[in-house]
Amino acid sequence: TLRKPISQSSMADWASKNLNMHTQGIFRRRISISNMLSWNGGSIKKPMLITSNRTIKKEACEMFKLVQSYMGDRQTRMDRNHVALVTVTKCWSMQGLRDELYIQLIRQTTDNNCYQSLAWGWELMAISLAFFSPSPKFQSYLEGYIYRHLDSDEKIAQHIKDLKNKKITKSRKKRKQNTEDEGLPISTYARYCYRKLQKVAITGGKKGLRKPTVEEIMHARNAILTPSLFGSSLEEIMLRQQDMYPGNKLPWVQTQLSQQVLALGGEQTEGIFRIPGDIDEVNALKLQVDQWKIPNSLSDPNIPASLLKLWYRELEEPVIPQQFYKECISNYENPDAAVAVVQLLPELNRLVLCYLIHFLQIFAQPSNVGRTKMDVNNLAMVMAPNCLRCQSDDPRVIFENTRKEMSFLRMLIVHLDTSFIKGLV
Repeated sequence: TLRKPISQSSMADWASKNLNMHTQGIFRRRISISNMLSWNGGSIKKPMLITSNRTIKKEACEMFKLVQSYMGDRQTRMDRNHVALVTVTKCWSMQGLRDELYIQLIRQTTDNNCYQSLAWGWELMAISLAFFSPSPKFQSYLEGYIYRHLDSDEKIAQHIKDLKNKKITKSRKKRKQNTEDEGLPISTYARYCYRKLQKVAITGGKKGLRKPTVEEIMHARNAILTPSLFGSSLEEIMLRQQDMYPGNKLPWVQTQLSQQVLALGGEQTEGIFRIPGDIDEVNALKLQVDQWKIPNSLSDPNIPASLLKLWYRELEEPVIPQQFYKECISNYENPDAAVAVVQLLPELNRLVLCYLIHFLQIFAQPSNVGRTKMDVNNLAMVMAPNCLRCQSDDPRVIFENTRKEMSFLRMLIVHLDTSFIKGLV
């Protein structure tokens, strides 16, 4: 479900307060907001957004050229993957450039009369959202812009047609008139960007110390059409694996990562699930898993354990769907009632949850707890937030429910019979 973002008038108000108004001509006349936010074939001499940071001022003008290069509006010797890599790395490393990139992309995808350029602009926005979010101040503006393109295909086609019928200005004469309708519909990019924006605003994008790589850029582009195994719904994930693993009843990513944790001796590793794996190693493994690969070079069980927790946490809807949340926290002290809730879950959710509980029951065995120092209470504490999501914004409710969530999961680890799950994939 998509919530309706800020109105057009609020967006205009935001632009009037935050745009760094440009001038033109010998009399330095101010450019109107609508022109400031329309496709530009030339370069810019100062940033689009008001800033006092000298480095940002310089980098913003260079970045505009990169945006134009990626969109095919400026010639470059670099291939488009490397243009995207340089652009994304600049913004990933320098937080002050992120909103500037998004407003530049908004500009270059507005009143753009070349469909291929337009599609590449949206593609770069989608790639960027895989690495970093806009600032909270700018998020609602970007959300409003994307929202207005969710069903825009007919309007865009008509608009491009109208622009072509008008007298083309000199600056646009120079442009290659590659105006064939190539690539995906703009609404496909917009829908992807809208969902990605919601998620990245919460997760914060790429973490770790390693800079973005070309492989990650390509992966982010492919995700527009091929959803990631992370952040999707269980149904989408099962649909994706239908061709490769048609007989599987469980998500491949869940069973493979769980088996990796055990294969690397996770049940004998102190602090398993509590001690995070190296974030850059986790990111690298995530990239491999999204290509249906598990590398042989893994040695630290905390890496697959951290990625497994991330997979559960990032599911579009939690393993225990939202409509069962109240029942869970109401029965956090009643073993029979807690087990009964599991039986009410949709079949796929029930299997995925039972597999997880069966997996945690291995770690809860006294012989393993002696080594891991992770008893049933600790296991419930680290895993409950990945299975249940409190929707309240009230800190007191969140605090109180956290205790109940942990207790509910503890009940399942101790009392749920998961013997049927052995050997299931």
